[in-house]
Amino acid sequence: MQTAPVKFNFDLDLGRRQERNSIVSDTAMAAMLAKARAEGYEQGLADGGQSAAAKAAQRLTLAAESLAGHTATMTAALDDRTRQTLAEAVELAATIGRKLAAHLLVREPVGEIDALLTECLASLDGVPHLVIRCAPELADAIREVATVRVSASGFAGRLVVLGDPELAQGDGKIEWVDGGLVRDRALLEAEIDGRITAYLAAKGISRSSMANLAAGENEQ
Repeated sequence: MQTAPVKFNFDLDLGRRQERNSIVSDTAMAAMLAKARAEGYEQGLADGGQSAAAKAAQRLTLAAESLAGHTATMTAALDDRTRQTLAEAVELAATIGRKLAAHLLVREPVGEIDALLTECLASLDGVPHLVIRCAPELADAIREVATVRVSASGFAGRLVVLGDPELAQGDGKIEWVDGGLVRDRALLEAEIDGRITAYLAAKGISRSSMANLAAGENEQ
């Protein structure tokens, strides 16, 4: 016996199915939007952090460059000041030396020539005569001192003391047949100045530039 076919009843409500599908789609969309927002927020934080770090690094670089520039300027200024101080110290020592020498010549005007005579008598032997030239106002005092020195040394030659108007006080010349000695204060000061200039130049210091720098500071 053949069974009668069963009727297929449509038990689906298409309207409700559409509503259910719509509800699922909205939920999925909301989840997708929430996820997108979360991902966007996280990415924004990451990008913001990178941007802040980059700006901080840039500011740090600029600050380091500025500090390096200021440091270089300060170092150069310090080097200039150190060189100027050294030059001033040397110049001061030379000035004090000149003043002391001048005062010594005033107190003991024959002292330089006496020292010069003592120096040459130790090496003279068999010289027929010895001539001493000095400032005219010192001739008598030099003659007395020289006579004592010559006698004490055993010098047997003739002693001549002459006043020379071209010689400054403290300067003198001692001459013999084949030689002589000269004491010239101006030449000595020039030699000292030359040595000072050479010493400062070896330290990288120009006396003229230091003088100009000092003059500029004095004007300020």
